[in-house]
Amino acid sequence: MARVLEGKFGIVTGGSRGIGEAIARNLAAKGCSLLLNFTSESSRSHTEELCASLASAHGIRCEAVQADLSKPEEAVTAIINAAKEKFSSSGKLQIDILINNAGVAGDRNLNDAARGPITPEHFNWQYTINVLAPLLLTQAVAPYLPTDRSGRIVNTSSVSSSLGFVGQSIYGGTKAALEAMTRTWARELADRATVNAVNPGPVIGDMYFKAGEAFWSDIQGYQDNTPMSKLDESDPDTMSRLNEEQVRLIKEKMGGRRPAFTSEVACTVGMLCTPDGIWTTGSVVCANGGMKMGQ
Repeated sequence: MARVLEGKFGIVTGGSRGIGEAIARNLAAKGCSLLLNFTSESSRSHTEELCASLASAHGIRCEAVQADLSKPEEAVTAIINAAKEKFSSSGKLQIDILINNAGVAGDRNLNDAARGPITPEHFNWQYTINVLAPLLLTQAVAPYLPTDRSGRIVNTSSVSSSLGFVGQSIYGGTKAALEAMTRTWARELADRATVNAVNPGPVIGDMYFKAGEAFWSDIQGYQDNTPMSKLDESDPDTMSRLNEEQVRLIKEKMGGRRPAFTSEVACTVGMLCTPDGIWTTGSVVCANGGMKMGQ
């Protein structure tokens, strides 16, 4: 892979697992040094091991910083301080790339019989992490962006912002808000960076395969209309990433339709971060296999 981000420095929130980890791997392979944010102490060893692995494999610098985005002011201070401490050159910090990836979800219907009604606490938890935290972090990063429009900000949204999934009044709303802020920031930061969002659909992971038949049934109609989701058993790369039980479940319980690999979402993010992304800003790029087309 060409090292088109050689010498760049990026911050990835929620960089310890899932899509965030895949984005970190993609950017590192392109030569970008990284500060990976994680939240819980249980993620520390994995994040530090990931950093060591990326540094060794790609000759970059990678550091981990613990910061709980449910307390966004404290978290933003911790992230910026870590960036200054570990990545300042001659006392000068430049942040070339910001990936606002961290997020939480907690489905709950209106007057939910099983989980209880939506409460202000449930609302505030998701809006604090999914909306306020990226807003405050982007605001804090802005003075450190390049001054030649080479900066890149990518926000991880979701198809939930526009498809109206049952139980996602709050989560879908947070992602719609993030997309709205993306467009505003694209104008406000135009002299320093492009600002875009990606909106993944379901992604492969342990949680997806443990979700159960009721969940798979709920989204089957969406998956059936996702052009790229059809399992291609002739593709050795696809099949090598799935174990025998996962293949069985996809074929027997999911109508032969698979979710995305996290690396497939990360490829879109990585592209937006390269010089080739210069003329794309204020956009929500559909990194979901066609589950949601256009904006």
